[in-house]
Amino acid sequence: MKTKDQLIDELLDLAFAEDIGDGDCTTLCCIPADEMGKSQLIVKEEGILAGVDIAMKVFKKFDPELKPTVFIHDGAHVKPGDIAFVVEGRVQSLLQTERTMLNIMQRMSGIATVTAKYMAELKGLKTRVLDTRKTTPGMRMLEKEAVKIGGGVNHRIGLFDMILLKDNHVDFAGGIANAIHKAQEYVKANNPELKIEIEVRNLDELRQVMEIGGVDRIMLDNFTPALTREAVQLINGKFETESSGGITFATLRQYGECGVDFISVGALTHSVKGLDMSFKAC
Repeated sequence: MKTKDQLIDELLDLAFAEDIGDGDCTTLCCIPADEMGKSQLIVKEEGILAGVDIAMKVFKKFDPELKPTVFIHDGAHVKPGDIAFVVEGRVQSLLQTERTMLNIMQRMSGIATVTAKYMAELKGLKTRVLDTRKTTPGMRMLEKEAVKIGGGVNHRIGLFDMILLKDNHVDFAGGIANAIHKAQEYVKANNPELKIEIEVRNLDELRQVMEIGGVDRIMLDNFTPALTREAVQLINGKFETESSGGITFATLRQYGECGVDFISVGALTHSVKGLDMSFKAC
């Protein structure tokens, strides 16, 4: 399994390859190779800043001689006109890294901003917001990091670090009992650290899971707030609980007030708007 740093390094290689290719002809035609300059990251929209640490990796990987000075760090609340950092060095390098850096920072900051908004809606409750696997291919590590920066919690990273028995797994496995028992056998034989979560579609399935036991978390899928409250009372703290499916910002607090531990929200990553910012000469 590749490390987070290795995956980010490969992502940056791909980003440079698709954007610069065999040369930035615009920059090369009008900017001398030895010309030096300075650019600043200007925030143009209120939100939560995220991606500064990754931006530093972008600059270092492309041109180790670039010299950044950071004024505002990841997780900070920013407003229009704030200067997050300044970078000095070869102008060619500043121009060629601009778009890759902005693409990453704008998306990560947008995710962090939306996550912070969702978490604020749950203020005073024990419920926390989870991300999902509904991420941009290749950018999952960065997008999930942005969720954490915004105050949310990461669900499993991928298919390898947690067992999540969803409806299709249960149906193909021949029912809830078979699915749970097979999962338990797999964990025992392969990785005792793996947690097991199972999705239930109604209170009957919930009762089956509770009778069988042997799982760490129960996902209440597409439950109404009223059914969620009833389910949480039935579970009574014996398992972690997660609400999922069709939950919007407008209904978020209703579900949180039912007492679930987590609410998973695909919208944190799959349809978020980037935070507006620019990288300008100064």
